[in-house]
Amino acid sequence: MRARWAAPLILGGMACAPNSGPSALHIFEGPTMGTHFSVKVVANELDDGQLATIQALIENALANVDEKMSTYRSESELSRFNNSQTTEPFSLSAETVEVFQHALDISELTEGAFDVTVGPLVEAWGFGPLGEPSAFPSEHEIARLQAQVGYSQLKVDVASSTVSKSNPMLLSDLSALAKGYAVDQVSELLEAEGFDSFLIEVGGEVRTMGHSERGDVWRVGIERPGLGSVEVHRLVYLHNLSLATSGDYRNYYELDGQRVSHTIDPRTGRPVSHGLTSVSVIEPLCVRADAIATALGVLGLDHGFSLALEQGWAALLIERGEDGKLRERETPAFAALTLE
Repeated sequence: MRARWAAPLILGGMACAPNSGPSALHIFEGPTMGTHFSVKVVANELDDGQLATIQALIENALANVDEKMSTYRSESELSRFNNSQTTEPFSLSAETVEVFQHALDISELTEGAFDVTVGPLVEAWGFGPLGEPSAFPSEHEIARLQAQVGYSQLKVDVASSTVSKSNPMLLSDLSALAKGYAVDQVSELLEAEGFDSFLIEVGGEVRTMGHSERGDVWRVGIERPGLGSVEVHRLVYLHNLSLATSGDYRNYYELDGQRVSHTIDPRTGRPVSHGLTSVSVIEPLCVRADAIATALGVLGLDHGFSLALEQGWAALLIERGEDGKLRERETPAFAALTLE
């Protein structure tokens, strides 16, 4: 697992009516968390003051998640936790503790295919700030780093709002959940403000509520995996649901004649070598869809599909064969949400 797969472009709700009429479509956009957000709200006409207030509330909610969980901010809660070389319980906000709890839940369900402590291995294989290596890490280096990786070395105590690590050198990266969690936070905000129909997208992670401005269910496009132009591969219905799509076809390098995927399997300490190129997951909570999509991508087509079936997850897995052709498997729960 990498801390976060490069998410393919989500083509958003297939709705583009002008901001007029009793059910206008209001769009709020901007940069956030190293990517972009777009929020579409269906509501009665809003004046300029109301629009500005909603924009500010959305930006504040997103900034709050980033300020707490970013690995790029030295003052963030997560950075301070990582820098604390202690095994004592570390006090964190309820939001950060909640994301850690989701992470551990998905790690347990996937038997470690999802692991927020995998960062040192990601760096060693050339997908961190230092960039591509001149040589692959040695067996000794991989073994050394694996001793610093393992979700079982984390303990979450929701009641005391603390997280502790049994290995003081353990480092955590919540990037594979933070964007999804930020989407969920914006959804809660909009509901609290009295809105019941909207579509939220942050860096490819999507959550919907209610209906589009046409009065029907939101429809969202999943990109066809590829290196060329953007094409819609599938359309899905999203009614009060979230969608996360992860793909490995944009972030890789070649060294010594080998293609190296940025998706690192925490259990082996090595990049995955299977042909699974894209995973889409639909769940009520975007934070969980985000993490599950990443985990299934680590597991590969056969194991990932079997686990998705076992858990009842709505998942679409797309594999690129040696002949370059795409082959896909979808769970019954996913098929039920697909447009004809």
